[in-house]
Amino acid sequence: MYDFHTHTFLSDGVLSPIELIRRALIRGYKAMAVTDHVGVGNLEFVVKTLVKDCAQATERWDILALPGVEITHVPKHDIKMVAEAAKRLGAKIVTVHGETIVEPVEPGTNEAAIRSGAVDILAHPGLISYDDARFAAENDVYLEVSARKGHSLTNGHVVKVAREAGAYTVLDSDAHEPDDLLTAEITHKIAKGAGLTDEDAHALLQVNPQKLLKRLGYDLASATEPRIATP
Repeated sequence: MYDFHTHTFLSDGVLSPIELIRRALIRGYKAMAVTDHVGVGNLEFVVKTLVKDCAQATERWDILALPGVEITHVPKHDIKMVAEAAKRLGAKIVTVHGETIVEPVEPGTNEAAIRSGAVDILAHPGLISYDDARFAAENDVYLEVSARKGHSLTNGHVVKVAREAGAYTVLDSDAHEPDDLLTAEITHKIAKGAGLTDEDAHALLQVNPQKLLKRLGYDLASATEPRIATP
């Protein structure tokens, strides 16, 4: 399994980074990102801490753990600046807290993230527009299908618009507690609940995460893994 959106007690999660990674490994994860909430004030501390713990876990255990961030409720005009700073500090995956329908996210956040040139995943993008999804496809920004309560309410819309625009999607847990981590059973149920066919579910859960990892410089796919471009 792959999961590029998780939280620790460095923001609003409950586990330490290393324990979260260990529990994910036991769940059957192949690769994950630890993406605590950041703004300009805590960015450096969070990234430098996650870089150390993720490196240790990847070296010692059979899992690829990537240090990342979720840029959260940052003014839209500053998203590009914070994303670029995160990458310079060592973040391997930059996620932006998208315009979920259950939080007062600043309108225009989705577009600012997609156009920044430094963001990899737009988390829970809510009622994302076709134009923003098309820009995501053009800029190679992945749109998140969320396993988290509330954020998941618009999964069907996200999948539909992503398919029409040609954007890639990935399924993430947005885990804050141990029980939030994904299982194979729940990932397939979420994919089906979003209206995906078996082929599209395979792309969401396996092919697209591998494509993202390859773009980031990691290739965990076997030589025989099919390459399906459909989101």
